[in-house]
Amino acid sequence: MSDVARLTSRVELDGGSDVVAVEEPLEIRVGGEPLAVTMRTPGHDEELAVGFLHGEGLITAGAPLRAGLTDDLAANVVEVDATLTRDPGTRRFYTTSSCGVCGRGALDEVLLTAPDVGPRDTPHVPRALLASLPERLRQPGFDATGGLHATGLFDLAGELLLVREDVGRHNAMDKVIGRVLLDGGLPLADRVLCVSGRLSFELVQKAAMAGAPVLVGVSAPTSLAVSLARECGMTLAGFARDGRVNVYAGAGRVT
Repeated sequence: MSDVARLTSRVELDGGSDVVAVEEPLEIRVGGEPLAVTMRTPGHDEELAVGFLHGEGLITAGAPLRAGLTDDLAANVVEVDATLTRDPGTRRFYTTSSCGVCGRGALDEVLLTAPDVGPRDTPHVPRALLASLPERLRQPGFDATGGLHATGLFDLAGELLLVREDVGRHNAMDKVIGRVLLDGGLPLADRVLCVSGRLSFELVQKAAMAGAPVLVGVSAPTSLAVSLARECGMTLAGFARDGRVNVYAGAGRVT
């Protein structure tokens, strides 16, 4: 099945039909115990599960890890075999496709667990390159539906290395980071992350946990996103469009 076919569904409407983004629930289990439910676009679910757990500081790069879909609920359950870094206790996560784990996680908690992203003035990234990254994202699902977000992983020359689409912007980020985690590529010390929408706190959190020094978005950041990026020493750039970009944190890397 092609990516577009997996990401989309045709629905009837008055006078014809339309193509819309697929949205279904996914339950994430660790050691057989339910831990999280997220609304997502099916596909790359193992990446989503491990990326989510890593972003929440529940697993670390380099630790033994295995993930796979189960037969439950028409493959809407993914089982992760990993040793958690801490006991989540009675806390369980429910995330929607729009907002991620809204309101959870203070700045101090992220700062305690996020790796250092390195010197505040390296790597060097040209401003013009940052401004061009959203145009380099491949988004066939969005082109077909107008209803999907994307996260892309770029090298310092602006080459797109990996891209994932999902109805949830945080899910797209989790899928990219999860893929890199499974491939043993964390931390993202010499990579740039780019998202197709606004820059919210949870996206900066996930990027910080992955050790990414630079995060770019096509839209606006929130105040908490800017605060966290500055505390973590990340470069945060928004409104990357039409050859221009605003740098809200970490301007020392931008040439």
